[in-house]
Amino acid sequence: MKSIKISIPSLIENIKIIESFIDNARDKFSINEDIYGNIMISVTECVTNAIVHGNSLDGSKKVNLELHLDDNQVKFVIKDEGIGFDYEHLEDPTAPENLEKAGGRGIFIMKHLSDEVKFEDLGRKTILTFYM
Repeated sequence: MKSIKISIPSLIENIKIIESFIDNARDKFSINEDIYGNIMISVTECVTNAIVHGNSLDGSKKVNLELHLDDNQVKFVIKDEGIGFDYEHLEDPTAPENLEKAGGRGIFIMKHLSDEVKFEDLGRKTILTFYM
């Protein structure tokens, strides 16, 4: 299994670093273009959530990103230093009462673009899996 890791301070402008990380991984590991877009959107959304909601935009806190690749799948593990969240009781962003709300769609998007989404460590750790 191939793995690479990166750690960034929790500043929203560091999303550019994550985008470059994903681009470099695509080139280095020949990640299929068919799943590249789903990976880019899902991982940047997850890291954004970790920065904004997990670490509350506290630049002294880190977001860690790991990529694990084998023959048939690529996994991204995103960890923040926040208090976690109740991932088992999320509001449905497609419910009529939630359609006008500004937020609440990130996890919904990740679940639809990833083949598998797992939360661990009270929601401080997210594992996004994409099948190749």
